[in-house]
Amino acid sequence: MGVLGAVIERRQDHLEAFRIVRPGFDLETERRARAAAGTPDAMRACDLYPDALPCLAALAGRGYRIGIVGNTNTETEQLMREHCGAAFVASSAGLGVAKPAPEFFAGVARLAEFDPAQIAYVGDRVDNDVVPAVEAGMVAVHVRRGPWGHLHAAWPQAARAHLHVDSLAELPAALEAVRR
Repeated sequence: MGVLGAVIERRQDHLEAFRIVRPGFDLETERRARAAAGTPDAMRACDLYPDALPCLAALAGRGYRIGIVGNTNTETEQLMREHCGAAFVASSAGLGVAKPAPEFFAGVARLAEFDPAQIAYVGDRVDNDVVPAVEAGMVAVHVRRGPWGHLHAAWPQAARAHLHVDSLAELPAALEAVRR
């Protein structure tokens, strides 16, 4: 975790942490090896934060249209469809473009069927979530948890977020305050 923290602070790609610990590391080679060994590198419903599904249910109960998007593969996209009850789900793999590209956020707005100013984009990374969401005209919500959330909270650009929460449990009330 210390190596990951250093990589985050140096604003490097998170895969650099693997390359530091094991020079020559190749993610795709490792994924194939894990799959061949019977332990595929796949997200599971139990990998979600414990407050994720209750947050989505609370937001849906308040009439929010929920979308789940991220820099993931199509397998994770399918898992989210099956377990999260969102109006739409998309991945960088499915969209053909990854965060922080403006085209990713334009794709989110298109899928949401809302003007960007009506979309709250929630994420833990300032560089991949907060700043590009603000630049796309969205309401940016910074979740200050996990390695990126905690380390990025100290970055000056974190101040660009419209809202800051420490857990998804806080999100429904925070959005209601903005909605009013």
